[in-house]
Amino acid sequence: MLYRLAADALLVTHLLFILFVLLGGLLLLRWRALVAVHLPALAWGAATEFFSLPCPLTDWENALLRAAGESGYSGGFIEHYLWPLIYPGGLTPTVQFWLGVLVLLVNAPVYLWLLFGRRR
Repeated sequence: MLYRLAADALLVTHLLFILFVLLGGLLLLRWRALVAVHLPALAWGAATEFFSLPCPLTDWENALLRAAGESGYSGGFIEHYLWPLIYPGGLTPTVQFWLGVLVLLVNAPVYLWLLFGRRR
C-alpha cells in the first residue's frame, strides 16, 4: 500500500513537473528568481522530447508500481498518461519533436520579454 501511495505521489509530481516545464515561464513574470529552477527544467524537458531521452521519474514510478505488486507501464509518462487523453495510438518521434518545439515556443516569449522587454 505504501509503495502504491508513493507511486501515485510521484505521478502527481511528474505531472506538475511537466506543467512547470511547459508553463513555468509565466511564473517568471512574477518571480524572476525562478529562472534558476525553470531554465534547467525547460532544458531537460526539451532535450527529453528532442532526443527521446528516458525520464528517470518514469523508471522510478515503474519501480514503485512493481514493488506494490503491480506491473509497471511501458514507454514514458507522456505516452502512458497524457497522450491517450489527447490522441489514441502511439507517440512517434516526429510528434515528440514537435512537443519539444511547443515547449520552447510557449516559453520563448516570456524569456525574450525578460531579457529585452524589461530594459525599456
